[in-house]
Order: sequence, then structure tokens, then C-alpha cells
Amino acid sequence: MTLKPLADRVLIQPTAAEEVTLGGIYIPDSAKEKPLKGTVLAVGNGTKDEPMVLKEGDQVLYGKYAGTEVEFEGTTYLMMRQSDVLAKIEA
Repeated sequence: MTLKPLADRVLIQPTAAEEVTLGGIYIPDSAKEKPLKGTVLAVGNGTKDEPMVLKEGDQVLYGKYAGTEVEFEGTTYLMMRQSDVLAKIEA
């Protein structure tokens, strides 16, 4: 089974949050900053007014509160509109 976004939506795998320890103090997951970078796993077909410019494999930056968390087969992804993506990272 796979997830296929519709219209102008993209499916993103967030980059794992970096582990931070402060002198042996444990920081719970709820207190960690959400990663703002991820990899596009799947894209929709776009709309007639907004063609899809992102493609699978693109590294992107997105807003802190962008998208909706989707859990699929035990993994958490982000589903968001292409317009919620702030930038594409190019090497």
C-alpha cells in the first residue's frame, strides 16, 4: 500500500530531530523543536491554477506549523499543500 497525495499536496518525511543533552538532563520529545526540513516522498498532480513544481526526492524547508501529521504503517509523515513549502534546498 502507498500514500498518493491529491491535487497540490505533497507527502514529506521530516528529518529526524537532533538529540540534545544538557549536562545529563533528559529533554522529552514534547519539548524538542519540530524539524523544519524534510524529503518529499510523493506529490499530487497539481491543479490547473498551480502546477506541481516539487518532485519526489526534493529536500525542502517548511513552516513550523505547516501540514498535517499522518501516521501510515507505523511511520509519521507530514501532508501539506505545495504552497506551505517555503523553499527547495538545491546543492
